[in-house]
Amino acid sequence: MKKILILIAPVLFVLLAFKPDRSFTVSGTVTDEQGTPLPGVTVMIKGTRSGMSTATDGKYKMNVKSGSDVLVFSGVGYTNHQEKVGNRTVINVTLKAVALTQTEVVVTAIGQNRNKRELNAPLPSLKGKVSGLNVTTSGDISTYYNISDEEKIDYNREGYDKITENRFLKVTDNPLSTFSIDVDAASYSNVRRILNQGQLPPAGAVRIEEMINYFKYEYPQPAGNDPFSINTEISDAPWNKEHKLVLIGLQGKKIPTDNLPASNLTFLIDVSGSMQGPERLGLVKSSMKLLVDQLREEDKVSIVVYAGAAGLVLPPTSGANKIRIKEAIDNLEAGGSTAGGAGIKLAYKTARENFAKGGNNRVILCTDGDFNVGESSDDAMERLIEEERKSGVFLTVLGYGMGNYQDAKMQKLADKGNGNHAYIDGITEAKKVLVNEFGGTLFTIAKDVKLQIEFNPAKVKGYRLIGYENRMLAKEDFNNDKKDAGELGSGHTVTALYEIIPAGVESSFLDNVDPLKYQKDVTPLSKSNHSDEIMTVKFRYKAPDGDVSKLIEHPVKDKQLDIAKTSENFRFAVSVAEFGMLLRNSEFKSAASFSNVLSLARKAKGNDEEGYRSEFIRLVESAQLLSKTKAAPVEEEGTK
Repeated sequence: MKKILILIAPVLFVLLAFKPDRSFTVSGTVTDEQGTPLPGVTVMIKGTRSGMSTATDGKYKMNVKSGSDVLVFSGVGYTNHQEKVGNRTVINVTLKAVALTQTEVVVTAIGQNRNKRELNAPLPSLKGKVSGLNVTTSGDISTYYNISDEEKIDYNREGYDKITENRFLKVTDNPLSTFSIDVDAASYSNVRRILNQGQLPPAGAVRIEEMINYFKYEYPQPAGNDPFSINTEISDAPWNKEHKLVLIGLQGKKIPTDNLPASNLTFLIDVSGSMQGPERLGLVKSSMKLLVDQLREEDKVSIVVYAGAAGLVLPPTSGANKIRIKEAIDNLEAGGSTAGGAGIKLAYKTARENFAKGGNNRVILCTDGDFNVGESSDDAMERLIEEERKSGVFLTVLGYGMGNYQDAKMQKLADKGNGNHAYIDGITEAKKVLVNEFGGTLFTIAKDVKLQIEFNPAKVKGYRLIGYENRMLAKEDFNNDKKDAGELGSGHTVTALYEIIPAGVESSFLDNVDPLKYQKDVTPLSKSNHSDEIMTVKFRYKAPDGDVSKLIEHPVKDKQLDIAKTSENFRFAVSVAEFGMLLRNSEFKSAASFSNVLSLARKAKGNDEEGYRSEFIRLVESAQLLSKTKAAPVEEEGTK
């Protein structure tokens, strides 16, 4: 017997040593030394690029491959902390604040050179560790800011389009301003992810209209038969006292979930090799299961996946059969190349074959956008989507991942596919988009929504639209029902801000041209039949299944308020716009400052039950700290 045990012991040892570990979920809460939850703390699996950020309540939840994994917790202004997982499924962590003193710091951002800067004040109140920055110093501060290579995220592989900001235009030369609405909010959550990693975002990542529209605004519900209410407000521009700001806010009609039409949803999930990891495919699975929980019996779900090829892994299945749908989601694994074009074709084919007449027909694409097989160029993908949208199937694009995220491509897909675009940087954002804003994300109440503003030259000398650069339209497009524009979802709000140069104000922002030889000399009227109107806002929209647009006109009276007396809607939207201009290092930022952003936002935080506005304030504080390194945003030459 002893001989047998001696013989089999080595075999048992080898088998146990090489027994494959099973992945499992670890969750917990990150707090400071006073017990206050810390949002935006980066939680990484050491030696990998797998990670996430804590939610507004300091909580995190992620998959680990084995108990030997080590979690690295890092937050701006706090010392790094490591925890070996072991057999624990709940790991709560307390981070200690870094006691910074005045010292000379040499900061080198990834791929960029930085000069020495004297920090003139203690910084303990500014939260956040500068993750992703190598910092050396004459003191002992380097102990806290020395970031290993494995924790860095290389943003040079991410793709962003260059944004050419809207300029000021003279009303006498350009009395009309025309643009499409934009309900996307991907830019804000992506910028949040980059800031939480301790870096300032590239300029191309900052789309100010998407940052503004990430937040909810308390506009009144529409009273008549139109699908949205129209709201306006006027006050001073806080960054330029000579200028005015005009806010235009739309509130989509909120349809109770029980009254929403039946859904025919096709999940199109990227399972290529670039989607490996808990913050990519793992997060996709968790997101989709949140969405499945919202479905009713009359709703149907199909699942199409693509890697080197595309395939149908779940035929149309009733929303009542949640177990079967979730099992199909759980069985997904990542690997291979990325044939995005083939996946899109199969997803639309599946959606068409199961088309719900009078219902909500939609493809939900989950990907990092890193297509590399078959039709993958921007032009090829745009033409493919434009052709497929004729079927009446809408598109929702959900972006995942970091380091190789192709933001520019995702934007184009959503814009061309009668759709919307969100970036999912954690399970909390997935809940916001797919649960809290379920109707707005997935149910269109008006399509091809366009705005055209006519300015009164007796009141306005010049203007510029803040943001919406990739949504601008020619003035002739407003009446052209063949011209595609943005969609408005159930309960969605859309906010736009115009910066106005009043009549009689001289401004270096307005460029002059030589006098025209053959044009009639027209002198702006000092008075007119509409002397109390500063502008007229016109709207066109179609029903979700309609082909002919309807027109609404909304004159705006020149009744401005002191900014302190404006609504919380106005002040918070303005604070976000000012923040965006600072992140972009806008040539129009004038006297904008982080301090002013914080002052406006704090006084306009309102009820904030979900904590998103409080989180915004913390992000501004982090960006203010990061800006002290003079890490100016990078403006790309085209798509990177």
